[in-house]
Amino acid sequence: MASLFDPLAVKGVTLRNRIVASPMCQYQARDGLLNEWHQAHYTLLARGGAGLVIVEATAVAPEGRITPGDAGLWSNEHVPGFAAVAASIKAAGSVPGIQIGHAGRKAGCTPPWEGGAPLERFDPQAWTPVAPSPLPYVPGSDYVPAELTQDQILVTQQDFVDAAIRARQAGFEWLELHFAHGFLGQTFLSPQSNVREDQYGGPLENRARFLLETLKAVREVWPEHLPLTMRLGVTEFGENTHHSFSESLQLLKWAKEAGLDLVDVGLALACANDPVPWGPNFMVPYAERVRLETGLLVATSWMITDPKEADAFVREHKLDLVFFARTLLANPHWPFHAARELGIEKPEAVLPTPYAFWLQNWSA
Repeated sequence: MASLFDPLAVKGVTLRNRIVASPMCQYQARDGLLNEWHQAHYTLLARGGAGLVIVEATAVAPEGRITPGDAGLWSNEHVPGFAAVAASIKAAGSVPGIQIGHAGRKAGCTPPWEGGAPLERFDPQAWTPVAPSPLPYVPGSDYVPAELTQDQILVTQQDFVDAAIRARQAGFEWLELHFAHGFLGQTFLSPQSNVREDQYGGPLENRARFLLETLKAVREVWPEHLPLTMRLGVTEFGENTHHSFSESLQLLKWAKEAGLDLVDVGLALACANDPVPWGPNFMVPYAERVRLETGLLVATSWMITDPKEADAFVREHKLDLVFFARTLLANPHWPFHAARELGIEKPEAVLPTPYAFWLQNWSA
C-alpha cells in the first residue's frame, strides 16, 4: 500500500515521495525573466524535501501574464534563467516541473497585494486581455477582453507548443498545462465565459476543443517518456452552476486518450463571484471521483495541511500526489516534520545533510 513517503514513477520519472510544491505565483519577474528571487525560492523548496517542485504559472505570451511580474517562456531569452532554476531543483533531489498557461481575461492586472485590479489605462505596462468571448471576469466591469479570432486561437496554441519546447530545453522533466482558475483554458470550457457560436463554443465537444487541441499539440513536442499533466478546474459552485462536474469527467477521459498522464484537480473560478465552499481538504472528494471514473493519476491541493490526513489520502487511493502551497511557504521543511509525525524511519533522510545533521535530534 502506497504512502505519502513512497516513491511514485510516472512515465520515465520517479518522484522520491508524493509531496509536491505546488506552483505559486511570485510576481517578481521582469519582462518574464527569472532572477535571484526565483533561484532562492525554488532551491529552498527543493531542499525542503518535496518530491516534485513545480515552477509558478509561466506565461506563454506577453498578453497571457496575470501581472507584469509574471514569469514567461515566450522567448528564447527566458530559457537560461529557467535552466538555472531547474538545475538547482534537480541538484537538491527533487524533480523539476513547470506550469505553463495563459491568463486570458484575468490578464493585465496588479499583484494581489496591490488589489489585483486591472492596470490603469494610462499605465504604459497595460494591455488589452483576450478571451473566447468579450465578457468581463467581474460582472458589470468595463474591463472587457477582446474576443480571440480563430487565427489568434491557432497562434495561442502554438505559443503553448513553443513554451513547452523551451521548458524541455531548460531541463524540466514535468509539464503542467494550466487550464483552471478562470484563465484562458478554463474560460473556453465554461458557458459562463464562452458564448461563441463557432466550433469553439456551444456543446461540450466544442468548448473542450481548445483544451484538447492544445494538449495534443503539446504532446507531439513534449518527450513521450516525460509526464504531461493538466490543472483543470473541475467544477463551478453555486446555484447557477453551468460547468458541471460530469462534463469535466468526460473531458478528462478525452484528455487521457490524447496523452494526459495526470490531472491536478483544481477550481474553475470562472467568474469572480463563484461561491467556493472553502474548507480543509474540500477538493479531495472530487479528485477521488476523477481517479475512479477516468483511471488517471490524480493530485489536488487546497487547504491540505495535516500529515496524517495527507498520508491517508494516498493510502486510501484517493490521491496519487498531494500538492502543498501555503503549507510549504510557511515551512519549507514541512516534509521533515511530516515524516517525524508519521513515524518514518530516518525522517532526516528527506533533507540535505547540512540540514539533516542538525535537525535529526531536534525535539522542539
